[in-house]
Amino acid sequence: MKKTLVATLFLIFSLTTFAQMTEAQLDDVVERTRKAFNVPGIAVGIIKDGKLVMAKGYGVTNIKTQEKVDANTLFAVASNSKAMTAAALGILVDQKKIQWDDKVIQYLPEFKMYNDYVTKEFTIRDLLIHKSGLGLGAGDLMIWPDGHNFTPKDIIQNIQYLKPVSGFRTEYDYDNLLYIIAGEVVAKVSGMSWNEFVEKNLMEPLEMKRSATSWNRLKDTTNAIVPHVPTNGKLEVIKRYKNPIFDAAAGVQTSVNDWSKWVIAQLNRGKYGSNLEKQLFSLTTHNEMWTPQTIMPITNVAPYNCHFKTYGLGWQLTDINGHLQVSHTGGLDGIVTQTILFPEDQLGIIVFTNQQSGSAFNAISNSIKDAYLGFNYPDHVTALSTERKAKENNADEITDKIWAQVTQNETNKIKVDYSKVAGEFKDPWFGEVTISSTKGKTIFTSHRSPRLTGTLHWVEGDHYAVKWYNRSLLADAHVYFKRDSSGKIIGFTMEAISPLTDFSYDFQDLNFSKVE
Repeated sequence: MKKTLVATLFLIFSLTTFAQMTEAQLDDVVERTRKAFNVPGIAVGIIKDGKLVMAKGYGVTNIKTQEKVDANTLFAVASNSKAMTAAALGILVDQKKIQWDDKVIQYLPEFKMYNDYVTKEFTIRDLLIHKSGLGLGAGDLMIWPDGHNFTPKDIIQNIQYLKPVSGFRTEYDYDNLLYIIAGEVVAKVSGMSWNEFVEKNLMEPLEMKRSATSWNRLKDTTNAIVPHVPTNGKLEVIKRYKNPIFDAAAGVQTSVNDWSKWVIAQLNRGKYGSNLEKQLFSLTTHNEMWTPQTIMPITNVAPYNCHFKTYGLGWQLTDINGHLQVSHTGGLDGIVTQTILFPEDQLGIIVFTNQQSGSAFNAISNSIKDAYLGFNYPDHVTALSTERKAKENNADEITDKIWAQVTQNETNKIKVDYSKVAGEFKDPWFGEVTISSTKGKTIFTSHRSPRLTGTLHWVEGDHYAVKWYNRSLLADAHVYFKRDSSGKIIGFTMEAISPLTDFSYDFQDLNFSKVE
């Protein structure tokens, strides 16, 4: 009997000590990740059984100032903000001010989609589930890159011009614009801005004192990272995204210490307080947000075994080797972040970075999963670094081929009459661009998004390529001119050159006509 008891206690002790990651192990994984993916600064938080058991910063906030990252350093969490927008709407549902399946036009009568049926049937739920019929990142050039002059009203007005790529409510395609419109619904119903509502109803109760719903609303901007982008083989500090248009989809600024309070409340199904005596939102609302709404293709889950992948309301839901995983990622220029919850294991993982390699946060979070859930896989840093290099080499081969052709054309002094493609062109939702020649160069200039300005180069036939002056965009694009039956240029379409260009550069959704 005693031997059995001792054996049982030994087994329990062994399982308890196995299911964790030591600080030394975390340090090793993060530092190898920083080196492998050239990430200046990373912050990591681990939540277990309702407590933040590890919170730590690594590296620097800024390669120029060399200030250190810690657990209170502010990062933009980008699309991790979407869960807060879903929760804000959930609170309004709890208050019986709206219902998930209310029609959007009840609150925003000016809202209009690509056809009358979709417009009339589009619900608040539809704003959150990425199943609108529009393509991946459709219309994101109204919010990306920063420096444009679009407004939420422009998005509500212009979304009707975006063409569907699938049937309404039939396929998953991630979008940002509809979350911005969701934020407008929150504002219309609550009588306060989305920012005010989220800060009052989510951040203040959780005492997220260093956090805000936008960079522009932070009371203290000391100890904050700056974004970094690998540009021409060298890491470059770039300007942070500050435009408030993106707030309801990607605006939240927070630290690991603050964000852990949100994660713990999620793991406690909306409850918070010293004895979990308070409630952010109802259990019914919590369950709705974590209920699969949209089936997603099972991709990017290696090396784990996965049986399903879905999207709820502001959260992605899948299984990892039989464990329910609730998660989201976020990305802005020079910043990517990740939040992962394993509710049945009472485990939460937070990884914030100030560089835009998603493979970096996966290397860290996968290592933490393995340690706490008892998985045994080869080193994730090595595996993901090898995979990333292969993708980068492939992308370089594709882009180098285009610019090699351009260089050859210019070396051979092939005469190109750029005046034939010059003029004013207009897209229904993106607005006007000008193609003009000056000082021996042909310049492509966007009127509403001036960072999208660069030189136009002939490739072959009616195929040209635009090279943006801002090289950190990593988004050079094909330009394909169209002619009428007489051979006259009447417009053009565009497409990103590199397969690694961020999907929010949705050049493929543009269709310019020449302005006569």
